[in-house]
Amino acid sequence: MNALLRKSFSISASAFALVALLSIGSASGQAAKAVIEKPSFDDLPSPEFAGAKNKSFKPKDWLEIETKLNLSLSPEPVSKTCDKVTVKWYIAVKNAEKSGTFLLLTKDIDYVNVPLSEDIYCSVYLSPSSIKRLTGLDRSGKSAVEYVGYEVLVNGEKVAQETSKGKVGWWSMASDKISRSDKVPLLNKAETPFAPMWWDRYAEVSAERR
Repeated sequence: MNALLRKSFSISASAFALVALLSIGSASGQAAKAVIEKPSFDDLPSPEFAGAKNKSFKPKDWLEIETKLNLSLSPEPVSKTCDKVTVKWYIAVKNAEKSGTFLLLTKDIDYVNVPLSEDIYCSVYLSPSSIKRLTGLDRSGKSAVEYVGYEVLVNGEKVAQETSKGKVGWWSMASDKISRSDKVPLLNKAETPFAPMWWDRYAEVSAERR
């Protein structure tokens, strides 16, 4: 009888392990796909808001860099959203201190509850003071950009990458003309005065990375 019980327990334990293994496989085997576009960039004046007492100032330009994503997961979750999407940005700007060379600015931005099968935008920004620091001018952010590249990670796995020009992946290639720099920070949308604007156009930035 004891031998029978031990055999029965062994079969049950094996069956449980198999179910657990299949569950893990199901979770890790969810296929993610991203349809993406080339990134674009433009100068945007600092927004002015009504309500409080207005102060006199002349709006300066921010540099906005954005791209459009359309994500899908198979099997599709009931929520029809993706828990976590990370966009890794790589921006090469002209180095004003050394002609013919570039500074590489980078930033990882995490997004949460990203809608599936729907066009959604992700963006990154340079402030007016950062543009001034890079160029010595107030309104030349767009002209200072040479390359914009990005990678899309869904739940930690890279699913797509694109560049404004040049070969995809240029940011990871050795070059004596491009050097990483932390002179100025790239900012996510929640870190800018554009945070409350065009809300439904953009993916929601994770509060943990603000």
